[in-house]
Amino acid sequence: MAITDWPETERPREKLLARGAAALSDAEILALFIRTGTRGRTALDLARDWLTHFGSLRGLLEAGPESLATLPGLGPARYAELQAALELGQRHIASALERDDVMASPEATRHYLSRRLRGRRREVFAVLFLDTQHRLIAFEELFQGTLDSCSVHPRQVVERALTLNAAAVILAHNHPSGVAEPSAADRHITDRLRQSLELIEVRVLDHFVVGEGRAASFAERGWL
Repeated sequence: MAITDWPETERPREKLLARGAAALSDAEILALFIRTGTRGRTALDLARDWLTHFGSLRGLLEAGPESLATLPGLGPARYAELQAALELGQRHIASALERDDVMASPEATRHYLSRRLRGRRREVFAVLFLDTQHRLIAFEELFQGTLDSCSVHPRQVVERALTLNAAAVILAHNHPSGVAEPSAADRHITDRLRQSLELIEVRVLDHFVVGEGRAASFAERGWL
C-alpha cells in the first residue's frame, strides 16, 4: 500500500506537521528525505531497509559512499544529500554557539564537538577559537593522523589564534577506538599547548576527548 493510501495521522509528513519532527521515528524521518519509493516498496520500506542494513541511523550517516552504493535507492547523489543534511544540523548547532557564551552551555559545546568528531576513522585534532566573550569565532580541524595517533604542533595553533585574534580556545580530538579516556600523551600535549598559548595571553578553557558516549572533559577533571 502506498503511503498516500494510509490514514493521514500515520503519514510521516502529516504527522510531522501535526506533532513536530520529534514525534517521528528514524525510519519516518528518512522516508521524508527519500520522498518516493521504488516498485513495490514505499519510501518508508526503503528507510527501514537502510536502517536494518547499517544497524542504526548513526551507522547510516557515518557510512562512506562506497557502502551506500550497495543498497537499492542509494548512490552518490543520495550520499551527497545525506551529508548536506548532516552538515545543516551541525551548522545549526554552531550558529547557536556563535551567538552565546560557549562556556555558559558546556553541554551544547560537548554535543557539537561529539557530532563533528565522533565516528571519524582517523584521529583528528580540532580547536574552537573564542573571542573575549567566549563566543565562537571559528571551528578548525588543524591536524589529522592515523588510526590511533595525531601529531599536534603548538606553533600552528598559536599562529591560528593570533590570526583569528582569539582570546581563548577549547581543544578537542577524537579516539577512533571509541574509548574517550584521555591518555598520558593527551595530557602532555595539552600542557604544551597551554604553555605556548599563555605566551600570547590566550587561555585554554577545556580539552574534550571524543569517543563513544559522553566526551571526556579535562576541565571537569580539574586538569586545567
